[in-house]
Amino acid sequence: MFRHMLVPLDGSSLAECVLPHAVALQQVFDARVTLARVCEPPVEQSLKPVDPLEWHMVKAEAEAYLDDVAQRLRGAGLEPAIALLEGSAADRIVEYAQSEDVDLIVLSSHGRTGLSRWNVSSVVHKIIQNAKVSFMLVRAYEPLEAELGQLRYQRLMVPLDCSQRTECVLPAANLVATKQDAQLLLAHVVRQPEIPQRTPLSEEDLQLVEKLVERKRAAAAEYMEELASRLDAQPDVRLVVSSDISDALHELAEKEEVDMVMLCAHGFSGKARWPYGSVTMGFIIYGCTPLLIAQDFRKEELEPTRAEIASREQKGH
Repeated sequence: MFRHMLVPLDGSSLAECVLPHAVALQQVFDARVTLARVCEPPVEQSLKPVDPLEWHMVKAEAEAYLDDVAQRLRGAGLEPAIALLEGSAADRIVEYAQSEDVDLIVLSSHGRTGLSRWNVSSVVHKIIQNAKVSFMLVRAYEPLEAELGQLRYQRLMVPLDCSQRTECVLPAANLVATKQDAQLLLAHVVRQPEIPQRTPLSEEDLQLVEKLVERKRAAAAEYMEELASRLDAQPDVRLVVSSDISDALHELAEKEEVDMVMLCAHGFSGKARWPYGSVTMGFIIYGCTPLLIAQDFRKEELEPTRAEIASREQKGH
């Protein structure tokens, strides 16, 4: 389970939308919490020395801000630590998470640069792609009206593909649902088989497709029923037949009015070559609910990208 939560903040109200979620998750997992802020040199000063006095004042202001947020969290029963970092925001957050055994990063989709038409900001996208740990993503454009310590999740959805890999998020989901008395929905999409053909399917083809779908649906129903019996939260099961898994899951989350989707980073076909599978990436890029994504690979198992390899080899150029 989660033992150390990192909450990056940049001083903006948009970034602070994560605070009610951080308190709620800390109360569930009893994890230690670290609030972090990165002081970045202004872009216009990147090619000339930073004034020492001015930089000292920047850091003092950032530290005072973290102390203020920490005091607010103490009022909700937390005892957070603070970390004042210097450098590139994404790089320093990733480095801190990896060096300090952080196993859950709680991120706002947007911060001080403001909302944009992109579902996540560039800094957040970099952290998600490189941190190689579990994270929670809160949509800054869908703020919750909840006081610190008062947030309660009502409906949680866990997409599953009948593989053991996607089950890695279930202990966390079960605990959140149990401690917060939330309804837990286990969702599975029975994918309709594709038969490439330039003409309409024959009656025989249609019967074959229907038979395959029914067989897959029956196997999935049996699996989900057995899985549900192992959980304390007494979940509801949702089976959907569709040719598009991602689209069906997004529609189901909207229809069921879930207030958090919890899923594994990879599914049945997951590979260590990428930090997330296609369904999970779809929720990150296009979803509109808070997400909690459990990373099922250890960071040393995830393969570095060619860009990472090149940046290491050419560091300093």
